Amino acid sequence: MKNTTRSFPDGKKKSSGKGIFLIIILALLIALGFVNFHLLQRNNETGDNPVPVETNDEPVFAVNVTPAVLGSIADYFEINGEVTAASSVETYADVQGILGRLHVRLGDKVRKGDVIAEVDPSRPGLNYALSPVLARASGTITALPMDVGDAVSAQSSIVTIGDLSKLKVETAIPERFISRIRPGMPAEIRLESWPGHVIELTVTELDPVVDSSSRTLGISMDLPADSPEWVKAGMYAEIRLTTDEKDAVIKIPADTVLRRFGESFVFVVENDRAVKRLITPGITLEGAVEIISGLQEGEQVVYQGQTLLEDGVALRVVRTQNVLGDEVSGETP
Repeated sequence: MKNTTRSFPDGKKKSSGKGIFLIIILALLIALGFVNFHLLQRNNETGDNPVPVETNDEPVFAVNVTPAVLGSIADYFEINGEVTAASSVETYADVQGILGRLHVRLGDKVRKGDVIAEVDPSRPGLNYALSPVLARASGTITALPMDVGDAVSAQSSIVTIGDLSKLKVETAIPERFISRIRPGMPAEIRLESWPGHVIELTVTELDPVVDSSSRTLGISMDLPADSPEWVKAGMYAEIRLTTDEKDAVIKIPADTVLRRFGESFVFVVENDRAVKRLITPGITLEGAVEIISGLQEGEQVVYQGQTLLEDGVALRVVRTQNVLGDEVSGETP
C-alpha cells in the first residue's frame, strides 16, 4: 500500500508561522490598550492623574503703574555768565606820552578826583612836568591794563573803577532765544565757590540791540545787597532762566509716553486691562512731562512694561508707585 501523506514546501510552513505570531502580538496590544484605558478612567475619576485639557487662557502682562499727578512745571534753559560790578568807569589820560607813575593797585579803593597815575608827555630833547590822571568816579580798581613805561594815548584806558558795593550777573543770550527773554523773568544762579546753593534773581536789564558779530543779546541780573562777602566780581556763574511756568497741570513721567506712527499715547489700567489713551504732551522737564489733554488726575499709567502692550490685553499690577513723589503702595515682584 502506498504512503499517501503529502508534504509542504518549507516556505509555506514559515509563512504560516509568521501569521500566527502577528496575530498573537496584535491580541496582546489590544489587551494592553484595554487595560490602560480602564486605568486612566479610574485615575481620572479619583483625581490622582487628571487628563490635561486644552484651555483658551489669554496671557497676562505684569506691569508697574504710577498715578497722573496735579502740580506745577516750568521750562528753562541754562547758560553761563559772570559776576560783574553794577557800574564800571574806565579812566583815560588827558595827554599822550609814557605812563611814568602808577599810584594804585588792583583792588584799591579810590575817591573821585584822586590822583591814580601820572603821564610823562615829554618829547625827545624837551622836558615837561608829569601830567596827573584823576579818578573819574569813586569805587574800587577792578582793572589795570597798563604798566609803567607803556605808551599812553587818548584812547588808552589806564584803569577801570567799579562800584563793588553793587554786583550783577551778566550773560549773552543767543539770538534764537531772544523771543523767550523778558524783564522780570525768574532766574537762578549757582557759583562754583558755593556748591549746592542757589541764588534766586530776576532779569533786570536787556541790551537795546543785538551784537551783530556774536548774534547775542546782553542781559543782566542784580545780585541782592545781602549776598555773601566772598561773592566777587569776575566769578563764573551758571545761570538757569525760567522761560515758562505753569501751575495745576497734569504731569506724568516722560518715560511712560510712547510714540508710534505720529501718535503720542500711554497705557492706563482699567478693570485689569490695558487701555491705549492718546495724549497731547506739553512741557518736558527733568523726567516729567505736562499732559495738555488725554489724562485725568489719579489715573493709573503704566510706566514699566508698557512697550509690549496692546490695547485691551490683561494686566497684573505688581507695584503702584508715585514716580514723581514717594511710593504709595506696592509689593515685591
